[in-house]
Amino acid sequence: MVTHSSGNHAAALAWAAAATGRSAHIVMPSNAPAVKRCAVEGYGAKITLCEPTDEARARGASEVCAATGGALVHSSNDPQIIAGQGTVGLELVEQGMETWPAEGESPGGLDCIVVPIGGGGLTGGVAVAAKGLSSGSLTVVAAEPELADDVCRSKALGAIQGHRDGKNPTTIADGLKTLLGSDTFPLIRDCVDDIITVSEADIAAATRLVWERMKLAIEPSAGVGVAAVMSSAFRSRHGDKKRVGVVLCGGNADLPKLLGILSTAAPAPSGCMLEGEQEGDDKRPRLA
Repeated sequence: MVTHSSGNHAAALAWAAAATGRSAHIVMPSNAPAVKRCAVEGYGAKITLCEPTDEARARGASEVCAATGGALVHSSNDPQIIAGQGTVGLELVEQGMETWPAEGESPGGLDCIVVPIGGGGLTGGVAVAAKGLSSGSLTVVAAEPELADDVCRSKALGAIQGHRDGKNPTTIADGLKTLLGSDTFPLIRDCVDDIITVSEADIAAATRLVWERMKLAIEPSAGVGVAAVMSSAFRSRHGDKKRVGVVLCGGNADLPKLLGILSTAAPAPSGCMLEGEQEGDDKRPRLA
C-alpha cells in the first residue's frame, strides 16, 4: 500500500496496513510535522521524504509504487476514499435528526454543514451523502485558508487551479494544502454550495476557542471550519441557518508548534457561546 500525505491519511493507511498484515510506504513532504512522521513510523510504515510540492509528492508515490509493486491509495482523489469519508456526512445527518428539534423548534435536522477542505475527498463525500439523505434543504459550505485558496478559485473559474504562483502555501492549516483532483473537483463544483476563506489569525483564534471552551485537542486544519462559521462572510451569506454542523477534521497536531500558535492567538470574542453555556442574544455565535 502506497500513498503520499502530510500526515492524517498517512497515519490511517499505516494503521490499516499494520492491522491487516500489509506493508505501507508513505511519501511525506520534508516539512511535515514531526509528530505526524512519528505516528506513521509508529504504525510500522516506511517513510520516503520529498520536496513539499504536489508534483514531488505524486512523483515520489509513483516511483515507490514502481519499486515495490504496491497499489496507490490516494488521500482524496479516489472514489472509494471519497465514499468512506462520506460516512461523516451520514453520521452528521443522523445526529442532527436525533438532536433536533429542541423545545419550541420545528423538525428538520441540520440546515448547514461546514467542512474544512484540502483535496476535497472529505468535503465531496460529506456533501453527496448528506444531501442525499437530508429530507430538507441542506447547505454545504467548504472552509479554506486564505493562503491556500485553490478550491475557492477552482470553483469560481470552473477548472482545477493550482496554488498561487505555484508555491507551497505557508498556512498553519498544513493538512489542507492538497489540491483538488479529477474525482473530487466535480463533487465540489456541483454539490458544495459555497466556499468561505479565512485568515491565519482567525484560524488560530478558532483553534484556541475549541481548545479552551470545548476541551477538544484539534489541529489548526480543523479550526478552519470553526473560523468560517464565526466569520462575517458566513453570517452575511448563511445567517439564516440555525442548525449548523461543523466537521472537526483532525487532532494530529505538532504540540510545540501549536502551543506557540495558541499562545499568540486572540481570545474568544465577547459573547461567543458553546453548547451548554448560558444563552443570551440569539445573534451570538453558538457552537454545538
